[in-house]
Amino acid sequence: MSDAIADAKRALRAELRERRQCLSESARDAASHGLTQQLNALVDRVGARSISCFLSTTTEPGTREFVDGAVARGIRVLLPVTRTDGLLDWAVATSDLDIAEGMYGLPEPVGELLGPIAVNDVDLLVIPAAAVDTSGMRLGWGRGFFDKTLGSMERCPPVYAVVYDSEILDEVPRDLHDQPVTGVVTPTQTRVLAPPRR
Repeated sequence: MSDAIADAKRALRAELRERRQCLSESARDAASHGLTQQLNALVDRVGARSISCFLSTTTEPGTREFVDGAVARGIRVLLPVTRTDGLLDWAVATSDLDIAEGMYGLPEPVGELLGPIAVNDVDLLVIPAAAVDTSGMRLGWGRGFFDKTLGSMERCPPVYAVVYDSEILDEVPRDLHDQPVTGVVTPTQTRVLAPPRR
């Protein structure tokens, strides 16, 4: 990655992180409720019976209400667990899920882990992002876990990044290893941005 791209990514991430930290609790609650409605509609539209979804941090649009509801509806939900080698293990969400602080302070499930290839069986991936641009390029938080996962999948189902409405940008800095997404889900809308990869 060139220094200019790395610097542009760092600066944009810092700005987005600061903006997220300024959101009020009521704004976060409203975002979580809206996001749950958008994600439920997306799951129904795709006809997904097995999905992957991340557990949101306190500053991200909230995914926990959605995950709990999906489990209650009988949908198999795989939750990511970070590894030191940069790959992701997966755990199946349950109604009595234990959550602990994982690597990098991220909320992660506690329990039996499935290896990185478990995600190859899902019908839909819901992943975190700092921002997404209108061409489908995603700016992550800089550790590359999801770029590696998407880049290594045998058959990639639709991939939707979750951001706030203000984080859909005209363009984000990109590098060769960055993976595009099919679409974006915000608390108020779901947009298809690029055709799903095969």
